[in-house]
Amino acid sequence: MRYVTVFLIGAVFGTGIVLSGMANPAKVLNFFDLAGTFDPSLIFVMAGALSVAVPGYALIFHRRQKPVFGETFVLPKAKLVDRKLVGGSAVFGIGWGIVGFCPGAAIPALGLGHSSALIFVVAMLAGILVARFVSQADFFAAPAKPTPGSTP
Repeated sequence: MRYVTVFLIGAVFGTGIVLSGMANPAKVLNFFDLAGTFDPSLIFVMAGALSVAVPGYALIFHRRQKPVFGETFVLPKAKLVDRKLVGGSAVFGIGWGIVGFCPGAAIPALGLGHSSALIFVVAMLAGILVARFVSQADFFAAPAKPTPGSTP
Protein backbone atom coordinates (compact mmCIF):
# COMPACT_ATOMS: atom_id res chain seq x y z
CA MET A 1 0.00 0.00 0.00
CA ARG A 2 2.91 2.30 0.75
CA TYR A 3 4.24 2.16 -2.83
CA VAL A 4 0.79 2.72 -4.31
CA THR A 5 0.41 5.83 -2.14
CA VAL A 6 3.86 7.12 -3.10
CA PHE A 7 3.06 6.50 -6.78
CA LEU A 8 -0.25 8.38 -6.54
CA ILE A 9 1.35 11.33 -4.74
CA GLY A 10 4.09 11.46 -7.39
CA ALA A 11 1.49 11.31 -10.16
CA VAL A 12 -0.47 14.21 -8.63
CA PHE A 13 2.74 16.22 -8.24
CA GLY A 14 3.89 15.52 -11.79
CA THR A 15 0.47 16.38 -13.20
CA GLY A 16 0.48 19.65 -11.28
CA ILE A 17 3.96 20.52 -12.55
CA VAL A 18 2.92 19.88 -16.17
CA LEU A 19 -0.47 21.62 -15.95
CA SER A 20 1.06 24.67 -14.25
CA GLY A 21 3.64 25.09 -17.00
CA MET A 22 6.63 24.54 -14.73
CA ALA A 23 7.82 21.68 -16.97
CA ASN A 24 8.22 24.22 -19.77
CA PRO A 25 11.63 25.87 -19.35
CA ALA A 26 10.63 28.85 -21.54
CA LYS A 27 7.78 29.69 -19.14
CA VAL A 28 10.11 29.46 -16.16
CA LEU A 29 12.80 31.58 -17.84
CA ASN A 30 10.18 34.21 -18.71
CA PHE A 31 9.24 34.31 -15.03
CA PHE A 32 12.83 35.30 -14.23
CA ASP A 33 13.10 37.84 -17.09
CA LEU A 34 11.94 40.92 -15.16
CA ALA A 35 13.25 43.39 -17.75
CA GLY A 36 11.96 41.54 -20.83
CA THR A 37 9.22 39.00 -21.39
CA PHE A 38 8.25 38.67 -17.72
CA ASP A 39 5.46 36.13 -17.12
CA PRO A 40 4.09 36.46 -13.56
CA SER A 41 1.81 33.41 -13.79
CA LEU A 42 4.18 31.18 -11.81
CA ILE A 43 3.61 33.42 -8.78
CA PHE A 44 0.10 31.95 -8.69
CA VAL A 45 1.51 28.41 -8.92
CA MET A 46 3.77 29.10 -5.94
CA ALA A 47 1.00 30.83 -3.99
CA GLY A 48 -1.33 27.91 -4.70
CA ALA A 49 1.28 25.41 -3.53
CA LEU A 50 1.90 27.38 -0.32
CA SER A 51 -1.83 27.79 0.35
CA VAL A 52 -2.13 24.00 0.46
CA ALA A 53 1.25 23.07 1.98
CA VAL A 54 1.34 25.47 4.95
CA PRO A 55 -2.04 24.54 6.46
CA GLY A 56 -1.48 20.92 5.42
CA TYR A 57 1.76 20.65 7.37
CA ALA A 58 0.23 22.45 10.35
CA LEU A 59 -2.74 20.07 10.35
CA ILE A 60 -0.61 16.93 9.98
CA PHE A 61 1.87 17.87 12.70
CA HIS A 62 -0.94 18.94 15.04
CA ARG A 63 -3.07 15.82 14.59
CA ARG A 64 -0.53 13.03 14.11
CA GLN A 65 2.21 11.78 16.39
CA LYS A 66 3.92 9.89 13.55
CA PRO A 67 3.59 9.56 9.77
CA VAL A 68 1.31 6.93 8.24
CA PHE A 69 4.20 4.92 6.76
CA GLY A 70 6.98 5.61 9.25
CA GLU A 71 7.95 5.70 12.88
CA THR A 72 8.85 9.38 13.17
CA PHE A 73 8.66 12.56 11.13
CA VAL A 74 12.07 13.28 9.62
CA LEU A 75 12.65 17.03 9.82
CA PRO A 76 15.85 19.02 9.35
CA LYS A 77 17.75 19.48 12.58
CA ALA A 78 20.08 22.23 11.34
CA LYS A 79 18.95 25.79 11.98
CA LEU A 80 22.20 27.48 10.96
CA VAL A 81 22.58 29.33 7.67
CA ASP A 82 26.14 28.38 6.76
CA ARG A 83 28.44 28.55 3.73
CA LYS A 84 27.30 25.18 2.48
CA LEU A 85 23.63 26.20 2.48
CA VAL A 86 24.28 29.58 0.85
CA GLY A 87 26.65 28.08 -1.73
CA GLY A 88 24.27 25.27 -2.63
CA SER A 89 21.33 27.66 -2.86
CA ALA A 90 23.29 29.97 -5.16
CA VAL A 91 24.32 27.12 -7.45
CA PHE A 92 20.73 25.83 -7.54
CA GLY A 93 19.36 29.29 -8.35
CA ILE A 94 21.94 29.96 -11.04
CA GLY A 95 21.22 26.60 -12.67
CA TRP A 96 17.46 27.16 -12.52
CA GLY A 97 17.84 30.64 -14.01
CA ILE A 98 20.11 29.47 -16.83
CA VAL A 99 18.22 26.32 -17.86
CA GLY A 100 14.65 26.84 -16.67
CA PHE A 101 14.44 23.43 -14.99
CA CYS A 102 14.54 22.55 -11.34
CA PRO A 103 14.77 18.87 -10.34
CA GLY A 104 11.07 18.66 -9.50
CA ALA A 105 10.05 19.89 -12.95
CA ALA A 106 12.72 18.07 -14.96
CA ILE A 107 11.44 14.59 -14.10
CA PRO A 108 7.88 15.20 -15.43
CA ALA A 109 9.42 16.98 -18.45
CA LEU A 110 11.20 13.73 -19.28
CA GLY A 111 7.77 12.16 -19.70
CA LEU A 112 6.83 14.93 -22.13
CA GLY A 113 9.81 14.03 -24.32
CA HIS A 114 11.82 17.23 -23.82
CA SER A 115 15.36 16.32 -24.92
CA SER A 116 16.67 19.23 -22.88
CA ALA A 117 15.18 17.59 -19.77
CA LEU A 118 17.21 14.44 -20.41
CA ILE A 119 20.41 16.48 -20.75
CA PHE A 120 19.50 18.38 -17.57
CA VAL A 121 18.82 15.21 -15.56
CA VAL A 122 22.12 13.62 -16.65
CA ALA A 123 23.96 16.86 -15.74
CA MET A 124 22.07 17.02 -12.44
CA LEU A 125 23.19 13.48 -11.55
CA ALA A 126 26.78 14.42 -12.42
CA GLY A 127 26.40 17.51 -10.21
CA ILE A 128 25.14 15.35 -7.35
CA LEU A 129 28.27 13.20 -7.63
CA VAL A 130 30.50 16.31 -7.66
CA ALA A 131 28.62 17.73 -4.65
CA ARG A 132 29.10 14.46 -2.79
CA PHE A 133 32.85 14.64 -3.48
CA VAL A 134 33.04 18.31 -2.43
CA SER A 135 31.02 17.59 0.71
CA GLN A 136 33.29 14.73 1.72
CA ALA A 137 36.36 16.89 1.07
CA ASP A 138 34.79 19.54 3.33
CA PHE A 139 35.63 22.48 1.01
CA PHE A 140 32.94 24.61 2.65
CA ALA A 141 34.03 24.08 6.24
CA ALA A 142 34.81 27.18 8.22
CA PRO A 143 38.51 27.69 8.84
CA ALA A 144 39.68 26.38 12.18
CA LYS A 145 40.16 28.96 14.91
CA PRO A 146 43.72 29.04 16.26
CA THR A 147 44.10 27.84 19.81
CA PRO A 148 45.80 30.11 22.34
CA GLY A 149 49.57 29.70 22.19
CA SER A 150 49.62 28.27 18.66
CA THR A 151 51.33 30.00 15.77
CA PRO A 152 49.29 30.76 12.65
